[in-house]
Amino acid sequence: MFDSLKKKFSGDGDEPVGTTTKPDISREKSAALYEKAKTYFPGGVNSPVRAFKSVYGTPLFIEKGDGSAIWDADGNQFIDFCGSWGPLILGHNHPKVREKVMEVMQNGTSFGAPTALENELAELIVKNNKFIQKLRFVSSGTEAVMSAIRLARGYTKRDKILKFEGCYHGHTDALLVKAGSGLVTFGETSSAGVPKSFADETIVVALNDKAAVEEAFAEFKDQIAAVIIEPIPANNGLLLQEKEYLQFLRDICTKNGTLLFFDEVISGFRVGFEGAAGYYQVKPDIITYGKIIGGGLPVGCYGSSAEIMGNVSPDGPVYQGGTLSGNPVAMAAGIAQLTELLRSGFYKDLNKKTEEFTDAIQRFATARNYTFKVFTIGSIFWFAFTNKESIRRADEVDAASMDKFKKLHRELLNRGVYFGPSGYEVGFISSAHTKIDLEKAKRAIFESLEVVFNGK
Repeated sequence: MFDSLKKKFSGDGDEPVGTTTKPDISREKSAALYEKAKTYFPGGVNSPVRAFKSVYGTPLFIEKGDGSAIWDADGNQFIDFCGSWGPLILGHNHPKVREKVMEVMQNGTSFGAPTALENELAELIVKNNKFIQKLRFVSSGTEAVMSAIRLARGYTKRDKILKFEGCYHGHTDALLVKAGSGLVTFGETSSAGVPKSFADETIVVALNDKAAVEEAFAEFKDQIAAVIIEPIPANNGLLLQEKEYLQFLRDICTKNGTLLFFDEVISGFRVGFEGAAGYYQVKPDIITYGKIIGGGLPVGCYGSSAEIMGNVSPDGPVYQGGTLSGNPVAMAAGIAQLTELLRSGFYKDLNKKTEEFTDAIQRFATARNYTFKVFTIGSIFWFAFTNKESIRRADEVDAASMDKFKKLHRELLNRGVYFGPSGYEVGFISSAHTKIDLEKAKRAIFESLEVVFNGK
């Protein structure tokens, strides 16, 4: 059976594919829920991208997820490539994660006190990751970055942070900035409520530009506490950097007594158990991880050497705390998930599955001379409407191409495939995606691309 499906959906060139738009799925219940939500929440949502402002229609309200699938309030079923924005590497409702959570919840859900579960999850991370010696659990990726920035400043006794345009580090004030004009510039606030004085401590440069980084260090000599980067930038498209550039950042930071900070909230445990640091074999001074370490539950952490982490309270003068830090339910989910990730061959199998899927889509588009490129690393991928072989900077992404993604997103939803509602967001494949799931998704993508480029 699979052989026939594979032949039918392989994307190697000539099978007929429809170019007619599909009727829109029913969103009646989701739309009613959205109207009600708008009376309670700004824009009707609790995180902006969920409002579907970049795509067609009202947001889908999700009722259930299992394996590779999600179901909305109207009963529509979708093959999910969002996966709660990446952390569900085992898919939705994985039985081992669910069972571990239920077991721990029998004893309570929150204590605001230490539990053995914190030790168990930390041991899984530290013993299998040569880049960190100690860590601190927090409740989100944003909180991890915020705390690690404070640590970098406290450790170096410097105030300025250098970040890169196109990298997102959560909604902490000092990093919620955009580039100003010129090669090297202080950041400009990109959100109301962020004081200019906060943004003035942040230097913003373009990715993949060594000269800009060198100029920043020359202009602000002995003032830069940390250089923060997504080593695999995945919040503004998938802006893959070369190892040589990451090594350049490592070397210039070492030379200037500045900490190199890898924000691995997305890439951590995705491209390998040691994340991008392990993938590129470039050692940062500080790393942050997000909810993937908690099976998708609200959790994050920051980690470093024992020396640097020794500056965190109560051992040192850098304060950070949280009632829900190390929450037992999140720790339980993380223990179950990371144990699965350590299984022999897990990443090899997942990455191979992703490569086969994305290669087939690229072959299909290339055979038809579509202006379309699939960028991929590990089990992360991104659809870009471009002919460029590489996109490494935010200003290389064509904003006008997002109109094509908007059409693609609608056609995919109508064919039962769910992507995050923005063309700047990446997709994720989980171990729960079966060969049949991926063949069905490929067929839907082929048909949707035909509509985008040729359809009516």
